[in-house]
Formats: sequence, C-alpha cells, structure tokens
Amino acid sequence: MKPIPQDPRGPRAFFGRRAGKTLHKGQQVLFDTLLPELAVDISVPVDPRALFPGGGRLHLEIGYGGGEHLARMARENPADGFIGCEVFTGGIGKLLEAIESEGLDNIRLFPDDVIKLLAAMPDACLDVIYVLYPDPWPKARHHKRRLIQHTMLEAFARVLKPGGALRFATDIEDYADWTLAHVTMSEDFTWPVEAPGAWHAPYPGWEPTRYEAKARRQGRQKSFYFTFTRRG
Repeated sequence: MKPIPQDPRGPRAFFGRRAGKTLHKGQQVLFDTLLPELAVDISVPVDPRALFPGGGRLHLEIGYGGGEHLARMARENPADGFIGCEVFTGGIGKLLEAIESEGLDNIRLFPDDVIKLLAAMPDACLDVIYVLYPDPWPKARHHKRRLIQHTMLEAFARVLKPGGALRFATDIEDYADWTLAHVTMSEDFTWPVEAPGAWHAPYPGWEPTRYEAKARRQGRQKSFYFTFTRRG
C-alpha cells in the first residue's frame, strides 16, 4: 500500500474550529498535566504495541467529540488499547476528565490532525478505526473537507490489519451515500451487508452519544451504521 500522497501546500485539515468555550480550571489543569503524559509523539515512528504492550486489540477513534464512546469502549475492554484523535479543545477536556476520574489507563490521545498521526503509523497495526458522526460539511463547495475521501481510505487501509474494521456512522443521508460511493470504489474494503436496512441497526452494545441525542431532538430519526472490512 502506498503512503498518503503529500500535498506541497501541506496536509488539508478535515475539521473547522479548534476551540469553543474557555476550558474551566479543572480541564485546564488536565491539559497542562495529564495530556502531555497521554499524547502520542509523532516526532518518531509510532509503535502502537509500545504504547499498549498488553497484547489486546488496537483501536483508533477519529473525532471523538466529548469522548463518551471512546471512554465506554476503553472501560468495557481493559485489555485493548485505544487512541483518540480530536482537535476540539472542549472534547479533549471532557475526555481527560473521564480518563482521570475513572482511571482509564488504556487510552492515548493525539490532539492534532489525524493525517499526521496516520502517516507516522506502521502498516497493518490497527484492528478497528471508528469515524462516528463526523462533520458532514453539507455545502457542496466544502465536500472536499469531508473526512471520507479516496486518499483517506487508502491511509485507513494501510494501517488496518487484513480483516480489520472501519466503522462509520452518520445521521446525514447524503454523507452516507457519499461514503458508500467512495468505499464501494475502493479495492481495499468490502461491505458485508446481510439484509436491506441492516445499516440502520446500531452496533452491538451501542449507546447513543450526546450528538446522536441532539440529532433525534432536531428530527433526524435515522442513522446509518456501516462496518467495512479491510480485504486480506
């Protein structure tokens, strides 16, 4: 698998703002003390097995928001290792609070663009990648900023193990169609659908996030839960 193509202007960001409300005092303390301990260093090649030497499965969640899903998965799977990638400071602060209060020692964080993290990772090192409710960038002129692009799928395929899973969830039908169009054109992934409409069934053990609850209140009653498999 070839590496991510390099744009001479630098990597394109697939996110908008980095900060919202000012962090409260407790979160700022965690930013200053806990985050440096958990942050993945990409100044050297990233070795996930060195980060998580326990031998369990390795997971990457991109854009974890407030971190509810990531914290729950880490709590329920203590033998596995989890890397969370998020640039929004409010979300990072919330997850840091959960990590500290629950003593979650199987999470590492990357508070920057995922393109940089993927480029530093070795081939076939991850078991699962989660992209849950990413920014849909609904305006056509902004579609180039959607996370799911052909080059990003190539990057996912490179770091996923054969048989590994890419899980993508959205409540925006246009983004679901966009994602299926890109994945079905990829030679690296398959989509093992069992029955029509199965993509509306949440993942086993799924617990709605705050974003999903907000979508329901706003009238978006259906979500799409896709699992794509890395070809062997």
